[in-house]
Amino acid sequence: MRKFVFLFSFVQSIALLLASFSQANTFTIQGSNTIGAKLAPSLVTGYFHSLGVRNVELSATQENESRITAQQGVVVDIAAHGSGTGFKALHSGLADIAAASRPAKQKEIDQLAELTVLTSQRSEHIIGIDGLAIIIHPQNPINELSVEQIAAIYSGEITNWIDLGGRFGEITLYSRDDKSGTWDSFKRMVLGRAELDSTALRFEANDELSDRVSRDINSIGFVGLPSVRQAKLMAISDGQGKALKPNQLTISTEDYALSRRLYFYTDDNPKNSHILPFIQYVQSPAGQKVVAANGFIAQNIEVIEPLDYASLPLDFQLLAGEGQRLTVNFRFKEGSARLDNRALRDIQRLVDFSEKNPDKKLILIGFGDQKKSKERSQLLSKLRAMAVRRELVKQGIYPKFNYGYGEQLPVASNQREAGRLKNRRVEVWLSHID
Repeated sequence: MRKFVFLFSFVQSIALLLASFSQANTFTIQGSNTIGAKLAPSLVTGYFHSLGVRNVELSATQENESRITAQQGVVVDIAAHGSGTGFKALHSGLADIAAASRPAKQKEIDQLAELTVLTSQRSEHIIGIDGLAIIIHPQNPINELSVEQIAAIYSGEITNWIDLGGRFGEITLYSRDDKSGTWDSFKRMVLGRAELDSTALRFEANDELSDRVSRDINSIGFVGLPSVRQAKLMAISDGQGKALKPNQLTISTEDYALSRRLYFYTDDNPKNSHILPFIQYVQSPAGQKVVAANGFIAQNIEVIEPLDYASLPLDFQLLAGEGQRLTVNFRFKEGSARLDNRALRDIQRLVDFSEKNPDKKLILIGFGDQKKSKERSQLLSKLRAMAVRRELVKQGIYPKFNYGYGEQLPVASNQREAGRLKNRRVEVWLSHID
């Protein structure tokens, strides 16, 4: 019955939307280059195809700007000059959607407070997951770095590859520019309070930066995962966490040290009749396939083999029974036991997965950051697993087990709040034990 009502409502929405195409600009997206260069145009194109709109065409208008047109008066403009520009455009009314490759800053939340609560589930929409890729020249023999080493490189403390076990050569720094959400993510996750060395070369676009790195044997750079291109991708560690390369499992679960979320921000009650249906399309399995097709990591839940089963606690190995892992972790709002906005949507995704796979037995495993006592950390991690279980039970899904393993198996450093937030997580596994 629920699916029938949704389908009827969706058909009604399509009829209203098709009637609205004769209005001015259909809608406008401004902000992140990571999103706006290719992903946003692909999502917009897929959205209009889903409505049955014909002759959808994409054209470049200016550097890092594009326009999508189609029959029935469709006009969508996309400007990709950096995440910060998106929030300014949303505030001034020049954009319906702000695209961002990092969460809204407090000053942006305050600036837009009269329009919307940017941190609410109705305004903040996680559209996919990306890994901030650290790249070097293909002939550089170094394979992994720690977050601390990368910070030392970009702040000018380490200036030669020989100090990292590589060949002699002065390191050339490549960085995104100040308007970029990719730069903001890098500064937040890597540099912290350290300053970028003045010798760094700055770029507006990911692809251009990556191409320069692949031609400079002593270079290092950072880009969104789809822009690695011909450069060499590094494995990254943080604190006691294992060095990991960004891939489907490590990014979708956000276990990779430099994973980051991609966002669309909107008014919580948008007047433009296309915005909510477009966001719904982006969050749907069809929209998430578009995200994956553009090289990012979709939020559709998949079953995957764990990377290193032998490293798990022995009692957990016995519990899971050589089980598999799902590509989802649940995380929580900062300083709170409440699920964050991505987790709230992932609850519904997990419910949908369980309804389609009734034979799969869910195991919820909570983890946490270091506390004064291991017992407290273990208790809090179990409470997190129970919080996820409660949300699932509300929708008729009953996990087989839920456990807490405290501070074991950290994925990030406990020395920074961002790392502690990553470690406070609930993993979802499948048990093969009856």
